[in-house]
Amino acid sequence: MYPQIITYLLTFIKYQDQVIRTLLTFLIGKSMFDKPVEKPVNKPYRKLQVDDLPIIETLQKFDYKLLLNEYQEKNGKPLKPVRRHSNSKTTVPSSIKCPKCGAPSDFLYANNGDKGQYQCKVCTCLFNQKNHYSKEAILKCPHCAKTLEKVKERKDFDVFKCKNNDCSYYQKKQNGLSSKEKKQFKKDPQAFKMRYIFRQFRIDYQPLSKRSPQKPKLDLSRLYVSPHTLGLILTYHVNYGLSARKTAALMKDVHGVSISHQSILNYENSVALMLKPYVDHYPYELSDQFCGDETYIRVKGRWHYLFFFFDAVKKIILSYPVSPNRDTQSAILAIDEVLLKMKEIPKNLTFIVDGNPIYLLAQHFFAQHDISFDVKQVIGLTNEDPVSTEYRPLKQIIERLNRTFKGNYRSTHGFGSDHGSVSFVTLFVAYFNFLRPHSALEGKVPVIHPELLQLPNMPARWTKLIGLAQDWIIEQTT
Repeated sequence: MYPQIITYLLTFIKYQDQVIRTLLTFLIGKSMFDKPVEKPVNKPYRKLQVDDLPIIETLQKFDYKLLLNEYQEKNGKPLKPVRRHSNSKTTVPSSIKCPKCGAPSDFLYANNGDKGQYQCKVCTCLFNQKNHYSKEAILKCPHCAKTLEKVKERKDFDVFKCKNNDCSYYQKKQNGLSSKEKKQFKKDPQAFKMRYIFRQFRIDYQPLSKRSPQKPKLDLSRLYVSPHTLGLILTYHVNYGLSARKTAALMKDVHGVSISHQSILNYENSVALMLKPYVDHYPYELSDQFCGDETYIRVKGRWHYLFFFFDAVKKIILSYPVSPNRDTQSAILAIDEVLLKMKEIPKNLTFIVDGNPIYLLAQHFFAQHDISFDVKQVIGLTNEDPVSTEYRPLKQIIERLNRTFKGNYRSTHGFGSDHGSVSFVTLFVAYFNFLRPHSALEGKVPVIHPELLQLPNMPARWTKLIGLAQDWIIEQTT
């Protein structure tokens, strides 16, 4: 009797559950009881592609004062400013000027009320505050010569697109789609890049701006160690890649000098502050082969990116910024540090980098500032294209530099501050450029300095390098 009752009750409960599910589905409009998909949705995103530079046409500029004088000579009376009604709700901000002739807001009409379009009374130029740039320069598609339209505004750049359906770029992309891709394109057009796109940067950064060296606010003579001891510490910690704790133990066990690992890190920061201006502004003799790459270092528990740019022939590190982001602005900074070290930018300047598109975007940024160079991208680990085949040896050189740095960096287990990471990288670059013999240079150092070569050992060379940096900074700042 009891088993039959229990079976009946269970059946009734299941029936009630089904009724409740059905009613909830009708009320809400969708089922809340579907089982979740076991596998996560893996939607392939379109990779960033960088197109060629557009055709840039600058418009002829006029001086509104000259135009006003011409108007007065022609008509016998001056051109009066715009007369606005006292009860008008529409005003023209005083900060707005005509992009074509520079006429102030007194000569500007609010052409369509308060919707942002203005017309200059002096030169009849129509413009909008949002597309002010388009009145200063016209961007045209290099494939069809049609004017580009601004379609998006990002944090650091504006996106311009060619919307001409007869553009050869668009037609070629369409004809290159397979039947399967055409069906996918109808469902998800955002997954395909079909039109020419250009990014107009708005980064507040002026390339090739010389920064005068500043004298660090520290005095190494106040350090509680002798110059020879400081040279020993830097030799063990930087040259041989020993951690601060192992360096402290070695100083105690071998040399009988008691020093804490924190003091070693403090000395490292102080010396790096002194050496960085000297390393960055040294007049290097450069070749014409440059390669760049980024590697990872850990700062405050998070991965940061170290951008190396390197003279592949002279074996000189030219740029070494550390950034929390692997973005275009970091690539711009890294390349700019290389350009600053050149006496004159060569016409056939080429940088060899990996397939990261940030370097192509950086190339576009510099081109917008009339600084031209070529970028060759070595893609992947195998030579799948002629460019990779030709330039892979240079890419492998920068990869070896990364491995050399990682050999010294590994003992640090990351850095506790941004300042600590920059200090360590600065000391490594100073060691690599001025003190480390290189097999490709027949055992010579990349930067030959006579005063360093004549010294008998590495601690003495470290001490002398610090002295040279101090003397140079005093000379530059007095």
